[in-house]
Amino acid sequence: MFTCLVCRSLCIEATQLEAIELAHRHGFASVEARGDELAQLSERDLQRLLDGLRERSLCFGMAGLPIDMRRDGERFADGLRQLPKLAQTLLRCGVTRLGCSIVPAHDELTYADNFRQHTERITAIALVLGDHGIRFGLEYCATPALRHGKRHAFIHSLPQLRELITAIAAPNLGLVLDSWHWWMSGSPAPELASLRREEIIAVDLNDAPAGSTQEQLGDRQRELPGATGVIDLPQFVGALRRLDYDGPVRAESFEFPGWQAPREQVCAASASALRQVLR
Repeated sequence: MFTCLVCRSLCIEATQLEAIELAHRHGFASVEARGDELAQLSERDLQRLLDGLRERSLCFGMAGLPIDMRRDGERFADGLRQLPKLAQTLLRCGVTRLGCSIVPAHDELTYADNFRQHTERITAIALVLGDHGIRFGLEYCATPALRHGKRHAFIHSLPQLRELITAIAAPNLGLVLDSWHWWMSGSPAPELASLRREEIIAVDLNDAPAGSTQEQLGDRQRELPGATGVIDLPQFVGALRRLDYDGPVRAESFEFPGWQAPREQVCAASASALRQVLR
């Protein structure tokens, strides 16, 4: 496992170059690839950025999906047409992992209809990414608040997500595991034990505030990894170690106490928390 800085997951505004410098200064092993920025660089500027990345002993850990799978068919098709160019840029940068989360509710589509739409659209995305050697990770979101007020609940647990991945059957498709959503879903230990190493594309670590139930918390009310011990990270990380997982591990703590501090301080706290939990 290796640490990866994702600025947006810490509520930090930063360009790709700024994120690289922050990752280097605070001892991260990798940094998120901002595909939209990278795709706009000239060949000369891109090469300079990649040279700087290597000089700092960094690599890109993962990129995010620029396509909203919930939008209308025309917008999705437009995003899909642009995806090969982005994938080429990511491949040029050595990015082999890309991920996105599944929104766990919908106001219009029933579970079955939403499942069908996700199957069709993810299949198309996975095919493009697979042609460029990029693995595609999907994340389930279990926070109850994300489903409140919505007419139709959708995928919000590990078994449900694995059912979707099995239905698609793309060889480069896998999971983004998040300790927060694992805790939120009440996932039992056997679920983690049933995973295979090749299923896991990336991992997010965080903790939860003490004294609150899952129903009381908003999705962004989190803590740095290991801050409270509410989430059983030794069990979660221990399961990953037994699988010999060797991919990126990211802190996704959003609005934790102290998130509004200067970004250098936030990055330092995040890096320290990750290192302690992984030790």
